[in-house]
Amino acid sequence: MLHGLLVRLRVRTHAQRRDSTLWVGTFALVNGGLSTALMALGARVTGAPLVFPSLGPTAFMLFYQPTSPAACPRNALFGHLIGILAGYLSIVVFGLQHAPPALTGGVTWGWVGSASLSLALTAGFMVWLRVPHPPAGATTLIVSLGILPRPLELVALFAGIAALVLQGIVINRIAGIPYPLWAPPAARPQPARHP
Repeated sequence: MLHGLLVRLRVRTHAQRRDSTLWVGTFALVNGGLSTALMALGARVTGAPLVFPSLGPTAFMLFYQPTSPAACPRNALFGHLIGILAGYLSIVVFGLQHAPPALTGGVTWGWVGSASLSLALTAGFMVWLRVPHPPAGATTLIVSLGILPRPLELVALFAGIAALVLQGIVINRIAGIPYPLWAPPAARPQPARHP
């Protein structure tokens, strides 16, 4: 972000001397921490589960690899939505809506089935719909293992992702990073190589 601001303010000599690893690491550190702190503050104020384990890898992708296709808003939002829906469907299929979470009540055969089904559905649908976002695999397990299985918790989970993606758009755009507003840029066709 600082590099983008320096370039926008035409402080080019400083921007040109920068060490890429130092600046990218600082950008990821500051913005990943800031975004997570804002989400945690929102969770503290509302009591809603706006901070959860798969938020971390998503934040990392948004601020370390913002131009990768998997980090674009469409893939992040749809990937996590698929994970949430697959996780909830899996606990319903195995009748676990009111069971204690697998991590505290023990991993039964039902939890094994729920976790397996949810991850299979999430992976398959992300590929079929062309919206890969690896952190969504963690989201589906959070739901399908009963950690956050209630419908209102699932809405809060998705709200947390949406808020993080919005922060990613704003922060990356301010920094001058060509972060897409929705989908990744279309892949440019490569010219044919002749021997």
